[in-house]
Amino acid sequence: MELKNKNILIVGLGVTGVATARFLINKGAFVTVADRKKEQELGSEELLIRDLGIKMELGAHRIETFENADLIVISPGVPHTIDPVIKAKEQGIPVMGEIELASRFIAEPIIAVTGTNGKTTTTTLLCKMLEESGLKVFVGGNIGNPLIAYADRREKADIVVIEVSSFQLDTIDTFRANVAVLLNITEDHMNRYSDLNAYAKSKARIFENQQPDDTAVLNGSDPVVCSLSKDILSRKVFFSSKKEKGVTISDESIISQENISRLLADFKLPGKHNMENAAAASLAALAAGGTFEGVGSALRKFKGLSHRLEHINTLNGIDFFNDSKATNVDSVAKALETFERPIVLIMGGRNKGSKFYALRDLIDKHTKALIFIGEAKEDIMAELGSIKHVEAAATMEDAVFKAYHAAKPGDIVLLSPACASFDMYNNYAQRGEDFCKAVAKIGTVYS
Repeated sequence: MELKNKNILIVGLGVTGVATARFLINKGAFVTVADRKKEQELGSEELLIRDLGIKMELGAHRIETFENADLIVISPGVPHTIDPVIKAKEQGIPVMGEIELASRFIAEPIIAVTGTNGKTTTTTLLCKMLEESGLKVFVGGNIGNPLIAYADRREKADIVVIEVSSFQLDTIDTFRANVAVLLNITEDHMNRYSDLNAYAKSKARIFENQQPDDTAVLNGSDPVVCSLSKDILSRKVFFSSKKEKGVTISDESIISQENISRLLADFKLPGKHNMENAAAASLAALAAGGTFEGVGSALRKFKGLSHRLEHINTLNGIDFFNDSKATNVDSVAKALETFERPIVLIMGGRNKGSKFYALRDLIDKHTKALIFIGEAKEDIMAELGSIKHVEAAATMEDAVFKAYHAAKPGDIVLLSPACASFDMYNNYAQRGEDFCKAVAKIGTVYS
C-alpha cells in the first residue's frame, strides 16, 4: 500500500490518532488531523504532533477537508456514520480504521480477541501463555498499544495479539486474524448501534476474512455467538462452561478434554466468566503454537487485572472490590453471581443505552443496598430503586462512605458501575483509582 505523498486525513486524536499520525509521517504522507475537541482540551502528547509538521483542524469538521483527502483513517471513538465520512465515501474516497491500515503492513500471525466482556483479561492471559511458551509477543489494539505502533517499529515479534472492539471491526476491509476469539455478546453500546443484532454483526466481522486453515474460538454457551457461527469458514472450536460440568470443548484436535480440565484446575480467579476467559485463551494459545507447559504456567501465575473484581482491602470485616471495568449490565451480572455474601453495590456513570432492569432478580438475590452515582443515577433509580435500600451520592468518596455505613462485617462493598465513566472521569481506570483512594481514606478514619 503506497502512502508516500498521499494526502491523508486522520479523524480523531487520542492515543490511536497520534500513533497513526507518526506512522503516516514516517511513510512520507502529507497528514491532516481533524478533531472536534478544542486546542485547550487536548493532552500534551496530542499537541506534540505539531512538531511532526502535521496540520490540525480542531473544533469542527470541514466537509472540504474530507472530500480533498486521498485516504481517511478514523480512530475507534469516531463513528463511521458521521456526515463528513459518508459524503467522502460517496465521492469514492477510501475510509478505513487504524487496525485495517496497520494490518496491511504486518506479516506476522495475528490473534484477535473480541466480545462484550472479558476481552482485556483474555488478551492479557493469552499473551502470557505465548510468552511462557517461549514466543516473542506484541500485545495491543484496544488494550492500550495501538496496532499501528507495532507496524511502525523495526523490532518484530513472533506473533501479534490484539484486543479488538466492535468500533474497530466496523471499519475493516481486508483485516485477517489467523486465530479469532469471540467470548460473548450481550447488549452494550446501544447508544451507537440500532439494536443487539447490529452490534452482534459488528463483532462477527472478526471472522470475515478468515481462511479454512485459520481458527475461530467461540463460546458455545452463548446463544448469540452460536447463531453467528454458521457462516464462519475457518475451523471452529467451541468452549462451553456449565456449573455442573466445568468447561467442555467441541474439538479435541487442539487439546483433549482431560488436559483442558487439568489446565483449568490450576486457574484461581473466581467466577464462571473467568473460567470461560481462561478456556478461550488456552485454546487460542495452543492453536497459535503455544505449548501445554507454557499455557499451564501462565494459568498458575495469573492474578487478574486491576479494576476487574479486584480486592482492594478488608476494613472491619467488610471486603471492598473494585470492578470499575464493568461498564455494561452483563458484566455487573457476572460480578454479582461471583459472591455468596451480601453486597452493597455502587452503580452509575454515563448511560450507554443499557436496560438496568435486567439486573432486578440478581440485585434482589445478592444485594442489601444500592448506591447510585453519576449522570445515570436517575435512570437507574427509575428501573431498580424499588428493590432494595437506595441512596444517591454526589461523588465517589460520598458513595464509598455511604456504602461502608450500609454494610456490616462479612458483607462486600462492590463498585460495579454498569455505565461508562466519561461523565466524571477520563476512563474507567481513573474511576477505579478514585474508588481505591476513597477506600483508603475510610481506612484512616475508621480503622
